[in-house]
Amino acid sequence: MSSIFLNEWKTPFNLPPFDQISDDDFLDAFEEGVKEELAHVDAIASNPEPPTFANTIEAGFAKDTILDRVLSAFYAVNGADTNPKREEIARIFSPKLADLSSKIYSNKVLFQRIDTLYQTRDTLGLTKEQHRVLTLTHQNWIRAGASLTGDAEVRMKEIKQRLSILGTEFAQNVLADERSWYMELTEDDLVGLPEFLIRAASAAGKEKGVSGPIITTSRSLYVPFMQFSPRRDLRQHAQAAWEKRGAEKNLDLAAEMVNLRHEMALLLGYENFSEYKLETEMAKTSDNVRKLLMDVWEPAKAQALADEKILTQMMQEDGINGPLEAWDWHYYAEKRRQADHDLDEGEIKSYFQLDRMIEAAFDCANRLFGLEFTPVDVTLYHPDCRAWDVTRDGKHVALFIGDYFARGSKRSGAWCSALQSQAKFPKECRPIVINVCNFAKDDPALLSADDARTLFHEFGHALHQMLSDVTYEMVSGTSVPRDFVELPSQLFEHWFMVPEVLQKYATHYQTGQSIPTDLMNRLIDASNFDMGFQTVEYVASALVDLSYHQGPLSTEISDAQTQILGDLGMPHAIKMRHATPHFQHVFSGGYYASAYYSYMWSEVMDADAFAAFEETGDPFNADRAKSLEANILSRGGSGDPVELYTQFRGRLPGVEALLKGRGLAA
Repeated sequence: MSSIFLNEWKTPFNLPPFDQISDDDFLDAFEEGVKEELAHVDAIASNPEPPTFANTIEAGFAKDTILDRVLSAFYAVNGADTNPKREEIARIFSPKLADLSSKIYSNKVLFQRIDTLYQTRDTLGLTKEQHRVLTLTHQNWIRAGASLTGDAEVRMKEIKQRLSILGTEFAQNVLADERSWYMELTEDDLVGLPEFLIRAASAAGKEKGVSGPIITTSRSLYVPFMQFSPRRDLRQHAQAAWEKRGAEKNLDLAAEMVNLRHEMALLLGYENFSEYKLETEMAKTSDNVRKLLMDVWEPAKAQALADEKILTQMMQEDGINGPLEAWDWHYYAEKRRQADHDLDEGEIKSYFQLDRMIEAAFDCANRLFGLEFTPVDVTLYHPDCRAWDVTRDGKHVALFIGDYFARGSKRSGAWCSALQSQAKFPKECRPIVINVCNFAKDDPALLSADDARTLFHEFGHALHQMLSDVTYEMVSGTSVPRDFVELPSQLFEHWFMVPEVLQKYATHYQTGQSIPTDLMNRLIDASNFDMGFQTVEYVASALVDLSYHQGPLSTEISDAQTQILGDLGMPHAIKMRHATPHFQHVFSGGYYASAYYSYMWSEVMDADAFAAFEETGDPFNADRAKSLEANILSRGGSGDPVELYTQFRGRLPGVEALLKGRGLAA
């Protein structure tokens, strides 16, 4: 067995030595890591000394273990640069990790030590963070089934293992469909497409080994094609491929996951999975979630239906009769945007160079929090990746890695992850944070306004990791409730549209000139354009997710989706943002299961939080930035989110700020 994972890495920033790791190294090292982990747990449980916070809770926070090293390196490459071997390893890891979790949480002796501490927590002289860590630890054990015995304990283990297998298969099925489908474009098919899209489609064709341009289901190609192609037949073909991702295999997997989650909740004494999941979130109950979503749904649907009438009329003026379809909406919405706001996507993208938008995000972080970013030459997992040393006042804060371009080996979407999280115990650890996106690769790479906003969004997550200042990794960075984790990311999006940021960093890729004031103002004015559509497609997905997890399925899952959307009065020409067979937030591991609403819950706060800066007349107000870092970004999960936000803003906001921010207020 290779020793690459068995010893501490002597690498810059403690990065995994990716150039020395082969796929064959993972499995054997994983097995050694599991043995080490179980031995460590047994040692804590068998300690003859009475339980203390130090010998029971802190003792569990061993750092830089074999398993840590294996999993941090593996999941970084598997998500962003997978291959058949790595997909096979992921399928092997999933049930084994579930089994490891079950063995740990079924250790009754260790649970008794934790429970003893929890019952006497107010007499232990703990710091506020230690008190929360103990409370969360005890809660995690209870929710993992530590108090179950007999048949219930056995069944819980079976459910967890099966869910882990299903989640991995679900994600791999979606990726397989995304990787295999593409549509070749002839010279005639390129008519009406902007130059930036033709270049990106040609680059995608080259990557696939095709001699001409292609369209894939990568959002960076699919969406602009749907916006600009006058070929209704090709748009319909692309729409069908978009909707069919995962459809052949994943409906059955999703249904099984929903029913297994319900059974798991019943075993733990909850009415349904939603009540289990939401217990630890800010929302607390499914009734609170549904109220928020419905408060937004009705005005959003009214706006979408009004827009649908306008787009239908535009289509009929083109000589096309019948209803507006899903493959028509983007095309006619773009035409309307050009007419109403005099915006041309090709012109807009010429001012949004990827490198300049990265600089813009860095500059905003510098002005708000004093962070500085210096490029460093280190070995990473893919040639497209690049890294920066993040410092403040000359002191190392974090390593930031950006992986921005779409490729067939990368799953779709955008995300932030950490190879190493911030902690002070048992030793000082500075974070290694990765932002992964799927932008079309070109020279130079040009972004849409939505792409640039995504870059800022993921960088907001990165700031939450980088500025974390807690003692224990368990509550570090983004280790917060799901309906709070999107606050920093969605809040940071606001700085993308600050005029002085656009004027400085939105520069033409050929002339270097700043974006014209008139174009910038038109872009800002159009920031809420088509918001009825965007809100409806999102809220529909959130409501379907919530409904799925409020009981066992009584029908085929596709029929259940149709029924839920029918009851909502879903507009005909709008589809869910994430239909069931490719709803990876909910079914690829389940992090957002019954919690996809979280983005909107956080948006209620982010609209209000940015208003705190606007009220001062300075979007970079130093006092507000200091308070944001002190009360939210640095605190991670060390405090209750309600308390953290109230400390920053003085109160909790209502839905009015969200509706106003989306242009949906009456």
